[in-house]
Amino acid sequence: MGQVGLSMIGGIRAAAHQQVGKMVKTGQGTGRETALGIAQILPAACLILSLMAPPAHAEDQTSGPETGPETGPEAGLASDPAKSTPHDTITLKPPQKPAALAHDDNIAPKGPVTNLPMPRFVSLKANEANVRRGPSLSHRIDWVFTKRGYPLEVIAEYGHWRRVRDVEGAAGWLHYSLISGVRMALVTDSSVDLFARPDTGARLNAQAEKNVLVRVQECSISWCKVSVDGHKGWVLKSGLWGVRSDEVLE
Repeated sequence: MGQVGLSMIGGIRAAAHQQVGKMVKTGQGTGRETALGIAQILPAACLILSLMAPPAHAEDQTSGPETGPETGPEAGLASDPAKSTPHDTITLKPPQKPAALAHDDNIAPKGPVTNLPMPRFVSLKANEANVRRGPSLSHRIDWVFTKRGYPLEVIAEYGHWRRVRDVEGAAGWLHYSLISGVRMALVTDSSVDLFARPDTGARLNAQAEKNVLVRVQECSISWCKVSVDGHKGWVLKSGLWGVRSDEVLE
């Protein structure tokens, strides 16, 4: 039996280094750092990304977290003039609400931009990602995600932007290019056992400690098959964050 204590991410959020000014921690042991001031982010006359709707299913990708941007937060978002509009021409509107439910109450609401289920889980495909107060580059940065593959829950959509929520319940806006449809989960129990079969009496393959990231391969109502650092096995879904309790993945 192997002990898997890899990819520990006690500090999930971190300062934006050169992008964010003075930082201060708010909360004990949360790993959350909040920007008090912003320095050297973008000049006042910068170009910002237009709020044109992205292609449908833009986040429904199966490429791994390693395929995302590998430079700084929101790298290249405002570098292409063809994709930007002058700052003073943007008029922001309140985020659109999820589409209304159909007559069948069992049908989940769909996102107004992607027509994908909402809420839904995604994962971060960038090494760093600015979380903003609103859906544009002109809004202030509240914190920065610094863990590729970190699971997030999409709870709203507006143009190229997605409002996401993390395991701590903190919410903010990310550009859609920074997230992926690859399913990841965070171990929330002190540790979880990876069994050879979805049965607590099966052979124990490994253990994953709290805050370890695992890739979700499939799920039943109670179990998920996951992989982490070459180890595979079935874990009880109750010990993970990144899959709904009633979700079945094949």
